[in-house]
Formats: sequence, structure tokens, C-alpha cells
Amino acid sequence: MRLVLQRVVKGSVTVDGEVVGAIGPGLVVLIGVREGDGEEQAAWLAHKAANLRIFADEQGKFNRSLRDVGGEMLVISQFTLYGDAQKGLRPSFSDAARPELAEPLIDRFVAHVRAEGVRVQTGVFQAMMLVEIHNDGPVTLILER
Repeated sequence: MRLVLQRVVKGSVTVDGEVVGAIGPGLVVLIGVREGDGEEQAAWLAHKAANLRIFADEQGKFNRSLRDVGGEMLVISQFTLYGDAQKGLRPSFSDAARPELAEPLIDRFVAHVRAEGVRVQTGVFQAMMLVEIHNDGPVTLILER
């Protein structure tokens, strides 16, 4: 699994003109699942994302986690995170998991984050989504397991 975490002041996702998920300060997480991923990756990455110290303390140092600051998470499925553009001009997505594997693993990731005590909103799996991200910093990290 691969995550792109973006620290935000706010974020939202819209499908067919309707906002289906919105958060205030926290993290927008783009999540991709590859063939062979499983429960272990979902659990490890959820714990890491909820507890990663990327929010500033009083001295401006990264000493606080999403949980510490009471932030929210907006999780957006994105199979294109496993796009390979090394050959040719059209990316290959052969490493991305099939939808029947990816969707339940993303749901498991979300369940694990909620078990960490974080409020989570999501996009809609396989939908065309308009994602609004108001980066804070900007701070953007990639996690993979």
C-alpha cells in the first residue's frame, strides 16, 4: 500500500456536484493498493498515519500527531499511485490491485484509523472525484508498506 499524506487546513471531495466528505485541519490521504497487499499493510499504515508527528508544537517542531492535535483525516482511493511511467508515454497500472481487493483493504485502513480515535471522511471508490486540498506548510509525505 502506498499513502500520500498532505497536512491540510481543510479538504473536501465532491462527486457529481455533491460534497461527500470534508474535513477541517488534519490530513488528506491519497491511498493506493497494489497486488499482494493485505491486512498487515492496512493496519501498519493506519497506525503510522494517525501517530506520525508532523504537526508543530509551541516551538514549531514536528512533535505532535494527528491524534495529538485532534485532527481529521480525509481518505481518497487513488489507484494511479501505482502508475508506472518508465516506458513509453502512457502509464501502466499493472501493479495496482484489482478493485475487488483494493476496496476492502481501503475500508480496513479506514476502520483501523477510526480505531485510533481519528474522525475519518472518505471519497467514493472508483468515482470521478473533485478533491480540494488546502495544504498546510505545505507538508507532504509518502508512506509505503
